[in-house]
Amino acid sequence: MAIRSIRTIGDSILEKKCKEIKEMTDKTRDLIQDMFETMYDANGVGLAAPQVGILKQLFVVDIGDGVRYVCINPKIEAVGEEEQCGEEGCLSVPGKEGKVTRPMNIHVEALNQNMEPFSLDASGFLARAFCHEYDHLQGVLYTEKVEGDLEDVQYEELEEEEMI
Repeated sequence: MAIRSIRTIGDSILEKKCKEIKEMTDKTRDLIQDMFETMYDANGVGLAAPQVGILKQLFVVDIGDGVRYVCINPKIEAVGEEEQCGEEGCLSVPGKEGKVTRPMNIHVEALNQNMEPFSLDASGFLARAFCHEYDHLQGVLYTEKVEGDLEDVQYEELEEEEMI
């Protein structure tokens, strides 16, 4: 497996919508492993395929709760009206963070790494991470949703709100 280069803001691939994955291949399995390795190497909690130059509907998340999530062709819906506003960063926007409002609770339907359907209800930071990565699949960076200004950040100061 390999650590891949992370595309950064200004790269047009980050502005494009991703295509569905129709079947699991060895190449896609390798991509999933590479994405986890790349995310961990960069101290992130989530990574979407377009961030490594692949326009496929795939993201991985690990917020440190002991569960590694693989989401293929995901659909996400807000559950209820409650929202959360918090700082977000992004591996594709190094050195910056900003306040973004997201749903507090979401329902996710996706395929796992075996192309088996699953559903999940998430809240709080996990919901934030899923929504952030889902936006990447739609060609949207969190910078488009920031309330106020982007702030400079030192990565070593980040604790729970790690880079998504």
